[in-house]
Parts: sequence; C-alpha cells; structure tokens
Amino acid sequence: MKKYIIITSLLLMTILIWSSCKKDQPIDEDGLLITTRSECYVSNFELLGADFQTVRSKAPVIDTVACTIQQEVFFGTDLKNLWPQFTLVTDAKLDPKITGKVDFSDLANPKKYTVVSGNRQVRKTYTVIITVQK
Repeated sequence: MKKYIIITSLLLMTILIWSSCKKDQPIDEDGLLITTRSECYVSNFELLGADFQTVRSKAPVIDTVACTIQQEVFFGTDLKNLWPQFTLVTDAKLDPKITGKVDFSDLANPKKYTVVSGNRQVRKTYTVIITVQK
C-alpha cells in the first residue's frame, strides 16, 4: 500500500511540474501574460510625495479620448520627488515603468506615459499635466 501511494504521488508531481512548465500562453519581455484584450486606458491616477502621502489638492481629470491627465497639487509640493501611480485597465501595462520618484518640476514639458493593451497591439500615450495650487 505504501509503495502504491509513493508511486501515485510521484506521478501526480510529474504531471503538475509538466503542466506548470507548459508554455501555452504567450508572455512578454517583462514576464507578463499577453492576453486578447485590446482595451487601453488609465482609470485612476495618484500622486504621492516623498512621505508617501498624496499631494493632490483635487481629484485628477483623466481624459481617455485626449489621453491627458490633469492634476493640481498643493502649493509648496516638492515637484522633484513625486511618485506617480496609475490604475490601468485589466492586463494593460505602463511604459516607461515607474521604478522610483519622478521629477515633475519642468511644468512646461509634461511627462508622458504610454499604456499598452493586454494584447500588446494598442498603445496610447498619456500626457500628465501638473499644476500647482495658488
């Protein structure tokens, strides 16, 4: 009986390992699953300061047609040390990736981020326009 349980366990482990290694789903260069979804938009935006507290003085205005995000921040905000956070549609990804704090101090040249759809075929570039509360 013990021998039967061991053989069955080994057989199940082999099947599990084989099925987990099976590459039936395409994966992109970042190791993310490529899906069939073509939706591509930003649904929410947050902007955190150096202390990881929000610096937004108002809710963001996200225009998914014009691909703009307008955000007003509190007066006195250190614009060189901000941490943007995007909420994207399912399976989409952001390019460039946000790996740390971002300098938004050049208000004349807004930052641009591209949202890439789940199928990696649709790309929309959003412009983040920051204004400072008066």
